[in-house]
Amino acid sequence: MYDASLALRTEHPPIGNDVQGDGKELVVITGANQGGKSTFLRGVGLAQIMMQCGMFVAATSFSANVCDAVFTHYKREEDASMKSGKLDEELKRMSEIVDHIREHSLVLCNESFAATNEREGSEIARQIIVALLQKRVKIVFVTHLYALAHGLHEERTQGMMFLRAQRRVDGERTFKLTEAEPLETSYGEDLYRRIFTFQREEQTHGTSPCADLSKVG
Repeated sequence: MYDASLALRTEHPPIGNDVQGDGKELVVITGANQGGKSTFLRGVGLAQIMMQCGMFVAATSFSANVCDAVFTHYKREEDASMKSGKLDEELKRMSEIVDHIREHSLVLCNESFAATNEREGSEIARQIIVALLQKRVKIVFVTHLYALAHGLHEERTQGMMFLRAQRRVDGERTFKLTEAEPLETSYGEDLYRRIFTFQREEQTHGTSPCADLSKVG
């Protein structure tokens, strides 16, 4: 399976992933920054919707149960009006999802509840995950919260799957996900080295510091 939207935007075929998730109610995805986690999550949602619409799916082969509904909970930029903080906004959106969710729904979460400290964010996410699973809701959860991922892995059941974005020894991302236990690091230092090495190279060639910093964002 691969992300259909990525295939439309790039000149080269996107890298696909093979996952056997039969009987899995919770899929937790961790691993290196910019390793393909969010792209995979988006691909899962698109594949589910395309299948249920009777369309061809962006995959060599794909099978899944029909979901009553598909919900997404992605992190957003902070409220520019400053009427609420990021955590408050995330909780309100999750509350709205809970108000409308039914059994056999699918919830896709991307770095949810990372707006607070790791202990609190992990506990909030864990309680929500447990409650949704009790209501027979399937969840695919991308997270950098090690306390959350590690705690779930320690308590794992047959209905849980843990995927990790691959990272080679030299820091290269393969954009492949493999079944593996969560690691304590997301290798953010790789991005630091790449971005600031690029900045130093630009300055060496005479580019102004202001121009360099604009590329960091």
